[in-house]
Amino acid sequence: MTDIALPSLLGALAGSMLFFAVAVAPTVFRVLSVEQGGAFLRRFFPRYYLWGFVVALLCTLAALVGGADVITTAVCATVAALFLYARQLLMPRINRARDLELEGDGSAGLRFKRLHLQSVAINALQLLLIIAISVYPALT
Repeated sequence: MTDIALPSLLGALAGSMLFFAVAVAPTVFRVLSVEQGGAFLRRFFPRYYLWGFVVALLCTLAALVGGADVITTAVCATVAALFLYARQLLMPRINRARDLELEGDGSAGLRFKRLHLQSVAINALQLLLIIAISVYPALT
């Protein structure tokens, strides 16, 4: 891979994450009903997390092949692992809690909010990490 591969992949990943945060997420429930919005997001998130995982994995490979330092490579791998965690473990728990909440389980509503906050925090951390390693070379 060329020297441009890693910055390009990091830019694609950060751009797609920012697009989701500033365009998709705020629009969903403004345009769709709660039921439609929920159905849309349940179909969207597995693809979003898979996209993020694949691109972050490509970033990790580009860092390894391109001779990036250990910190950059580790951050790329961590971002990839967090996408996989969110898709495979966190998202099913969020969906279960939301289903139970809609069925009338009051404690599930609090669990849903806590898990949703965790997913937002992970996404924000991933984005900050991507930005950090994108500017890191300029600081060294």
